[in-house]
Amino acid sequence: MHDKHVHLDIVGDMFIQNTNAMPTGLKAKLENLLAFTQQFTAASVALSGGVDSMLLSYILHKYSACNVNALHASSPAVPLSATTRLKEYAHNYKWNLQIIDAKELDNPSYQSNPVNRCYFCKSSLYQRIQDHSTGTIFSGTNVDDLADYRPGLVAASENKVRHPYVEANISKTEIYQLAAYFGLTDLQSLPAQPCLASRIETGIQVTSEDLIFIDSTERLVREIVPQVKDIRCRITHQGVVVELTELPLKNKLSILETQIAQACFNQGRVFIEVRQYKKGSAFLHEKSAHWQQIEIRQVS
Repeated sequence: MHDKHVHLDIVGDMFIQNTNAMPTGLKAKLENLLAFTQQFTAASVALSGGVDSMLLSYILHKYSACNVNALHASSPAVPLSATTRLKEYAHNYKWNLQIIDAKELDNPSYQSNPVNRCYFCKSSLYQRIQDHSTGTIFSGTNVDDLADYRPGLVAASENKVRHPYVEANISKTEIYQLAAYFGLTDLQSLPAQPCLASRIETGIQVTSEDLIFIDSTERLVREIVPQVKDIRCRITHQGVVVELTELPLKNKLSILETQIAQACFNQGRVFIEVRQYKKGSAFLHEKSAHWQQIEIRQVS
């Protein structure tokens, strides 16, 4: 008990020093987040490598009296850049990081890529984290996520996962603001990075080969147009589509299309086009002729 009080005093001094310039409302929310997490003796942050879970792990390792671990599922569905990023953070900030295999591709329900694929992915993830850790699991879910269709939140509820950002009423915009105040410039500018399986159109079976192709193609595109914020390589029923938030000028677009077409040709894939980014375009909300026969297992 004595050691914990000493830790809290030190952390309190660090917190005051590092949050002096923070707006009152944002600082209050951060304090509420820490107050919530410190109800727990031990916790494990489910790390995806995106800004939400990365910032949460940074804050808790630095300021929380809770015994914090970070667990990351290395998988073909996770971009290599995300795994590399969190390894660097864990090394630089001395996180208690453990990398595990979520084994979601072993689940036929996940592989079949139904409308609620995320449920099966998160179920596998949280069960594997429980196998490798003790204490409560924390996710990087924020209040904006609650407005979307997210079957993974059902899996979170079933596995008693807690969401500190939601408890503190912190939004995605505020997460970026916090990253800026803590000087985490790489996280501050990091676009949303949903798992690579979200690029595969509903009803097309998820395979490691497709996931690896998606990651390599997005890295190829990033090298050609590094200024583009969001890049999505979609596997559709018609073929491969690349979506960008900003389309390049004609000459650069031609180079890009040639490079993508060659990458597709090398793997016997059909390249369709480069087009404007549309969030969630691989997610088919209703059954279409392309996948009418696929069983969609609904979560009750």
